[in-house]
Amino acid sequence: MEALEDFLKTVGALYDETRVLILKFIDKYGPLCVCDLENSFEMNQSRLSRHLKILKDAGFLRVKRVGKWNYYYIREPLDRFRQEILKEIEILPVELPKLKKLSRKCQL
Repeated sequence: MEALEDFLKTVGALYDETRVLILKFIDKYGPLCVCDLENSFEMNQSRLSRHLKILKDAGFLRVKRVGKWNYYYIREPLDRFRQEILKEIEILPVELPKLKKLSRKCQL
């Protein structure tokens, strides 16, 4: 039953346009601070944090605290299922917002 729950959590996380765009954005630009995501997506922190938590719980993202900032990045290693999902998201013909970086460059 655990495998089914994991599968449903993963698929359920993708049933939201904003979360798919956030995944594609982080996959494209690499580790990003919450402030950079807020600024780029023009989204308030509480709404963005909810989306990031769902993607993290679904096994796509990791978070690392650097000073006062939380940086989100694609989890490695990813299992084959999530790798294939990211490949499909990568080729989706969707327009991403422009990266509006506030934080300094992060070395994770």
